[in-house]
Amino acid sequence: MLREKNTVKLALSADCPSHSRADIQVRDLTFQIDEPLARGGTNLGPTPTDTALAALAGCTNVIAHKCAATLGIDIGCLHVDVTADFDRRGVTLAEEVDVPFEALTLDVHASGKCTPEELERVATEVAKFCPVSKLFRAAGTHISERWWTEQQQ
Repeated sequence: MLREKNTVKLALSADCPSHSRADIQVRDLTFQIDEPLARGGTNLGPTPTDTALAALAGCTNVIAHKCAATLGIDIGCLHVDVTADFDRRGVTLAEEVDVPFEALTLDVHASGKCTPEELERVATEVAKFCPVSKLFRAAGTHISERWWTEQQQ
């Protein structure tokens, strides 16, 4: 039996042709992180902070489906909305900020046949295993979550 490693190295590279743009290479993919035109960027991609929030949505989706499969729960497809209370003083260099993302709201809608109670079980497991939400929580960010199904509309 082949045993998987518990710890692996994750790596990517970024070529940064301007003060605002980073061309990211990871595996065989390339994408841009950039600032909007109003902040001197070229608006070719999401900002670094947008990317962090997108990582939370993506990780929530992946881990939720893994947890649902383990629990035998049909969550169907998810729609994830993330909103953040972001303290901009750090990025504007006004002053150091210990917790830049003060609070996040994660609103997760499941299209599957699961009951609200089953979805709550999935949400509980996701909180245990989603590495991106753990990063935010460890940094001091308060995360409010609402998980809901078609029956709860």
